[in-house]
Amino acid sequence: QVRLVESGGGLVQAGGSLRLSCITSGDTFSNYVLGWFRQAPGKEREFVASISWSGRISYSNSVKGRFAISRQNALNTVYLQMNSLKSEDTAVYYCTALFGSSNYWGQGTQVTVSS
Repeated sequence: QVRLVESGGGLVQAGGSLRLSCITSGDTFSNYVLGWFRQAPGKEREFVASISWSGRISYSNSVKGRFAISRQNALNTVYLQMNSLKSEDTAVYYCTALFGSSNYWGQGTQVTVSS
């Protein structure tokens, strides 16, 4: 059974930092593209960042230069380091894993940035 479990969300003041983690299990995730999406209240889920099995990284323009995605295949874990947080970063953050037609999602972790 494939599982993705996020952690690390919370309440932080604007300008602060948080580090999200996502532990994967149930498959060989070293072959997967791992990524993060987020969904703010009343808005559609949007792409944040992704990292391929080879280490190729992509960011949305809204987080480029502030967020950093990384992965440790030996630990089946993907991270999202979030710096210089803004109130508009407030959302539920979801971890995702993609390989071919297989796409899995975590349950989400809440990030709230107070101004």
